[in-house]
Amino acid sequence: MGTLYLVSTPIGNLGDLTRRAAETLGSVSRILAEDTRRTRKLLSHLGLSTPLVSLHAHNEASRQAAVLGWLSMGEDLALVSDAGTPLVSDPGGRVVEAVLEGGYTVVPIPGPSAVLAALVASGLPSERFSFLGFLPRKGSERADLLERIASSPETTVLFESPERTGALLGALAERCAPHRRAAVARELTKIHEEIVRGTLGVLRDRFAEASPRGEVTLVVEGAPPGEGTAEADEAAARALAGALLDEGMAPSRVAREVARRLKLSRNRAYQVVQDLSEVNGDPDGTEGDG
Repeated sequence: MGTLYLVSTPIGNLGDLTRRAAETLGSVSRILAEDTRRTRKLLSHLGLSTPLVSLHAHNEASRQAAVLGWLSMGEDLALVSDAGTPLVSDPGGRVVEAVLEGGYTVVPIPGPSAVLAALVASGLPSERFSFLGFLPRKGSERADLLERIASSPETTVLFESPERTGALLGALAERCAPHRRAAVARELTKIHEEIVRGTLGVLRDRFAEASPRGEVTLVVEGAPPGEGTAEADEAAARALAGALLDEGMAPSRVAREVARRLKLSRNRAYQVVQDLSEVNGDPDGTEGDG
């Protein structure tokens, strides 16, 4: 029976590829790659010609049968993402699950990770941390995750696109308080690597108009015990109510949902929704909903 190797590849500096990773990429029958063009460049650098098979978000489900077939014939396979550790905000999870259910062995080949690189270089506590990947662009799920970051005592690591980094920093500054410490890491291990450390307020202002270039990883300090509870609750209520209203939910239902999720009084939740409705030009707020 074949083995599936999860091989971590460089996030920028090719010198970070481990000897074990290089040996594995050269010994397997096939490499499952998120982008075969990028992986082919890596193989060329290593002087390898291992066959490549694409495995990305749009064909992962259809690839499962082929992967299981190759493993059943005794072929060893490697799975790589475009950069870093496979499956971390990248496709492959469903294939790994199917491989394990089929009784085959899955072996990690550790190596570069933007999550860990940014965390340890941020200057923030790293004993306990959460990784949330890319937040949704809008909606109640985004509001819920922002509230989770604001209230969590653990350091949080996030991915974000360069053009949306300023907006995310603004949302975090509003929800977590501007004085919460954070770090913006970009182009890690590359020539133009930069790690900007400061408060969320300072970072928000810095990146408000000039978006960072390259891959971005954000690290946010955990909430000190009992800090800004009332302000955080108020900000969370406004953000969640605004997200639910944007989704088209009726105002009175939004108020009930905000009260339920955030454990606010019904009257306070209704006031938050009414205030938002007045700002949006609907002074009646919760009228017109049964």
